[in-house]
Amino acid sequence: MKRGIVWFRNDLRVTDNEALFRASQECDEVLPVYVFDKDYLHLEKYGSKKFGARRVKFLLESLTDLKESLKALGADLLVETGKADEVLSRITEEYGTKLIYGQKEVTQEELNVEEDVKERLTGNVEVKLYHGHSLYHPEDIPFQIDKVPDVFSDFRKRCEKQAKVRDLFAIPEKLDSPPNFIGRDLPALTDLGFEEKPISEKAAVIFKGGERQARERLENYLWETQNLSTYKYTRNGLLGLDYSSKFSAWLAHGCISPRMIHYEVKRYEKTIKKNSSTYWLVFELIWRDYFRYVALKYGNRLFFQEGIKGKSADWKVDSDKIDAWKKGETGVPFVDANMKELNATGFMSNRGRQIVASYFTKDLNQDWRHGAAYFEQELIDYDVASNWGNWAYVAGVGNDPRENRYFNVLSQADRYDKKGEYVRHWLPDLHAMPKEFVHKPWMLGEREKEEFGIANSVFAAPLYVNEKW
Repeated sequence: MKRGIVWFRNDLRVTDNEALFRASQECDEVLPVYVFDKDYLHLEKYGSKKFGARRVKFLLESLTDLKESLKALGADLLVETGKADEVLSRITEEYGTKLIYGQKEVTQEELNVEEDVKERLTGNVEVKLYHGHSLYHPEDIPFQIDKVPDVFSDFRKRCEKQAKVRDLFAIPEKLDSPPNFIGRDLPALTDLGFEEKPISEKAAVIFKGGERQARERLENYLWETQNLSTYKYTRNGLLGLDYSSKFSAWLAHGCISPRMIHYEVKRYEKTIKKNSSTYWLVFELIWRDYFRYVALKYGNRLFFQEGIKGKSADWKVDSDKIDAWKKGETGVPFVDANMKELNATGFMSNRGRQIVASYFTKDLNQDWRHGAAYFEQELIDYDVASNWGNWAYVAGVGNDPRENRYFNVLSQADRYDKKGEYVRHWLPDLHAMPKEFVHKPWMLGEREKEEFGIANSVFAAPLYVNEKW
């Protein structure tokens, strides 16, 4: 009797899951396992935690959905708490398994876990790990990893011409597990040390974890509404559900694979419409891949203050400024509105992320790693390579080929929130503010500040206003 453990990580799905598929083909019985490391969940760095309650809740929802899908195939999901190497070692001994299948990761903390597992099981158990988190497989990109271009457009153009997106792995027809392999109930949020953190009713989308939810969103965005056809022109929106695909949270947890999205886009192009918007969604998937390959190439340098460029700067760590930025109390409405949305929902638009990161690094001159760490704590759709790669990019120590790129907050506000609708949505204190002052209320005279009720608020005297504005 050949038995294999499927060690789930950031691949919480049964569709297009190579580790699950290989195990189903090569083993008589399959034991699906997920491990929570409570110590890791509560690690702190740069003043923020590794996980926030909303992301953990999304993760639990995803595991619940995965458990139901596995049960429908004849198996179950065993969710354990502890160190992965210790838990997996115990299960291999208990069930006499000699094989572990799982998803390969690319950043150091995750690689350390893999090495711990392999070291503990050396000589007894074979560990097979597969790349399933990217659009392009590492063996298919037209570069050696150490030769991955430092400019995205060079990476994209060659991949588009020379790399092929691999076929999807089918859902196993049936899974058999040992008769005594029964998954217990999943832990509650409080069991993992977190308190419920509700999402504001002002949120445009309330993310719920799981492969079924991911597939429903894919079906809705492409086929029911056909919003994909206008994606390129709406993707920089700030308010509402459908200005962007909102696939990011499910991608980050592996509830859906980028390959599946890619093939659905290609099917859409054949049956509905092919235009610059359909191309642009795949373009964004390639961006996501790129940061993953940058992480593979540079390793821990991605997390260094000087970044992959090795560029030193006079970064500051001013706790008052950092706290004000986190709370959305800088006094700059466009920045504060985005931070209020993040804190109230666990989500922020792509445009908003660029603006608040630029303000944090270029205007406040704060160490960019503190901002990246706060996003890691608060974002439901946190993805390690994309988050740290994008922050380094904006901070000027990453893959941006332009030197000293700067986002002027007021010009960005005028371009993307001309009527102040977004700011008013998240900053009720500015509801009555005249349109011409909603993004710069500090410009009002003292009498007007009194009239509009901001005389003693942060908006009367911002934390910092760049003279370029």
